[in-house]
Amino acid sequence: MHEFASWLAGTAFSQTIASSLWMIPAIQSVHIVTFAVLIGALLIVDLRILGLASKDQSLVVVTRRYAPWVWGCIAVLAATGLLLIIGEPARELLSFSFWVKMSLLVVGMIIAAAFQIHVRNNQASWGETETVQPATKIFAVLSFFIWVGIIAMGRLIAWDADIWGSLSPQP
Repeated sequence: MHEFASWLAGTAFSQTIASSLWMIPAIQSVHIVTFAVLIGALLIVDLRILGLASKDQSLVVVTRRYAPWVWGCIAVLAATGLLLIIGEPARELLSFSFWVKMSLLVVGMIIAAAFQIHVRNNQASWGETETVQPATKIFAVLSFFIWVGIIAMGRLIAWDADIWGSLSPQP
């Protein structure tokens, strides 16, 4: 990974991003704001599952309303995240926190996709009932904490070596 990070850092595109005074902060700002929108959309769906918000609407309606926000935000996060990796490859790719974040991201996306597919395939039952099975509530809470973990790991990338010590491959 060190060789790949070094090669990527030597490309003209990476050097353009890294040498600019405003590109990394601007990309990070879009990344962070988009993450806030994503967490807001996921929180509304999770609160509906838990029966704490939007009780006057079926889970199908709430999920259908916020699903485009979730997947749109994930697309923007992928694009801005890729630009951040290109701009600072060693900082990202040689970070233990980055890889934990990516692992949690995969799990969070699988849970979100599985839940949306399940709701779409069972619209009649989800549309009629206001009660949600306890297992679904547990997945809602688990999903929310996974996304909070992704945020935390994203923040820890800046201090990776200090926090993780020998687990961090950063010099």
